[in-house]
Amino acid sequence: MTATADVAAVLPERFPRLTARPSLDWPAFNIPPADVPAVLGHLRDALGYDLLADLTAIDAGAGRSPRFTVVWHLLSTTAHTYVRVAADCADDAVPAMPSVTGLWPGANWHEREAYDMFGITFTGHPDLRRILMWDGYPYFPLRKEFPLAGLDTDLADAEVAGETGARVKPAPYMGGPFVAPSGGPMSKAEPRARDQSWTEKEEKPE
Repeated sequence: MTATADVAAVLPERFPRLTARPSLDWPAFNIPPADVPAVLGHLRDALGYDLLADLTAIDAGAGRSPRFTVVWHLLSTTAHTYVRVAADCADDAVPAMPSVTGLWPGANWHEREAYDMFGITFTGHPDLRRILMWDGYPYFPLRKEFPLAGLDTDLADAEVAGETGARVKPAPYMGGPFVAPSGGPMSKAEPRARDQSWTEKEEKPE
């Protein structure tokens, strides 16, 4: 069997806990975290989805449960078709998901990025540490509560910070985030900035 088979019909027969996930393009499924290695391994070995094209996460926001979802995008390099698989983290406070580095070595950096940006731990990962931010950075920049412009933060190197008195400053957002009002003539539908529109020349509003 290859990726040309009807994965939407075949996969649920083998994995009855799998459910269809709304999608506007390729077949997509929701699966329990415990089934991640088996389902993704079957997609790779039996159905021909041999390339992990992407691995990312979704934060539904504080107060939502399940809060965090991990998403894998798989590609068949022979059939040129995609499939999308998603699994909700069972714990909203300490999100975790099985690592798939044993299936795709390239998942190593993808999982480190999701760990770095969302704070999701990948159990079984051979070297799970931050990949973009420095060790000890206290935030997860892609979580919903993290401001779009960033946060004022101590430098990673305490010695340099002590000598210079410098800090990591929020990035100037240069007029955003932008919102386009609905209705009205097109000339008035231009994006308008909210009050986060400070720049290097204007102080950040308190």
